[in-house]
Amino acid sequence: MTTFKYVLATLAAVALSWPLHELAHWLTGELLGYDMTMTLNATYPTGRKYLHEWHGHVMSAAGPILTILQALLIYFLLKRNGTTLLFPFLVTCLYMRLMAAGISFLNPNDEARISKALGIGMFTLPLLVSGLLFFLTYDVSKARKLKTKLILWTVFLIMFFSSILILSDQAFKVKLLS
Repeated sequence: MTTFKYVLATLAAVALSWPLHELAHWLTGELLGYDMTMTLNATYPTGRKYLHEWHGHVMSAAGPILTILQALLIYFLLKRNGTTLLFPFLVTCLYMRLMAAGISFLNPNDEARISKALGIGMFTLPLLVSGLLFFLTYDVSKARKLKTKLILWTVFLIMFFSSILILSDQAFKVKLLS
């Protein structure tokens, strides 16, 4: 059964995971010497150009790497009997990377850009990352004997809160860091 506390945990998962992912891009760019701009769902050099092509790839990798690390941390906490309130943080990681992979059909996203640059096909890395995150989510769901209803509510809530975040970013382009 989803409780108000669980809904708040899911909101927190979305509200923290997205900006953390973008913060990894932003921090990497800053460390590489760029003036960066970060919104709720995008990060880019203020000048919109990279001095070296590999800088763009390193910045693209930073967000998914942090998202994978977040998922691994939450996975191990859940496997060690952490509270089920952490589950939305794991599912949010999966949802974020699945969405990024899907959007790559129109506009290559982080893993797709790197995968294409490596010459291994645009969807190789997105599929590997999504597959890993799906495995972690599936394994925790089975080990914790989470009910299908809870999993579906979690996905629905993440989709709802993520949509609000993404649409807000598109509508208002609020700069969180610049």
